[in-house]
Amino acid sequence: MKVFVIGANGHIGRLISEQLASAGVSVVAGIRKPEQAAFFEDRQIKTAHIDLLGRPEEMGVTLDGFDAVIFTAGSGGKTGDDMTLLIDLDGAVKSMQAAQIAGIKRFVLVSALFAENRNRWSEAIKPYYAAKFYADEWLRYRTNLDYTIIEPGALTFDAGVGKIETAGIEGGSIAREDVASAVVASLSEPATIKKTISMVTGETPIAEALKKS
Repeated sequence: MKVFVIGANGHIGRLISEQLASAGVSVVAGIRKPEQAAFFEDRQIKTAHIDLLGRPEEMGVTLDGFDAVIFTAGSGGKTGDDMTLLIDLDGAVKSMQAAQIAGIKRFVLVSALFAENRNRWSEAIKPYYAAKFYADEWLRYRTNLDYTIIEPGALTFDAGVGKIETAGIEGGSIAREDVASAVVASLSEPATIKKTISMVTGETPIAEALKKS
């Protein structure tokens, strides 16, 4: 399998890229700036430039020849709501369109816990949740992709424990490392296709939890 990671320079994106490479998967890290390449080159991971502000057709050329796309990009907390709209929503949708243009079927999207429930959105970052909501909806209902949507709880920098909970979640947190592990595991788990999977730290090994999703 050949996998393209969009948003590879983010915390989760780096972990995903490293885990894929360690597993022997052919992975290319999608980056926005040339200076971001050094991290991946030091780990013998190939990089490619991808512009989420560009056209889907241009992005489709970059994605040609890949078997799967992982989208974990975000505008970040230091930008305004306009960039949240352009990256977390429109950038995600254009990535889906680009995957379809390139003939790719498998698409994994990192979203956020409770993105589908407006009553649970944080007032402090409501535009972020709105972006996630509509990107998720587009993936579900406006594409023919074999998608998996991962909805992690509050993200921490703790070491991963390799165990999650995916059912009956009312809140909680999860290590970025475990989110990355779940994303990587979902690529080869058929039970995750066409599924939205919420997750926080739990007691079930990640692979087992995904099979039951």
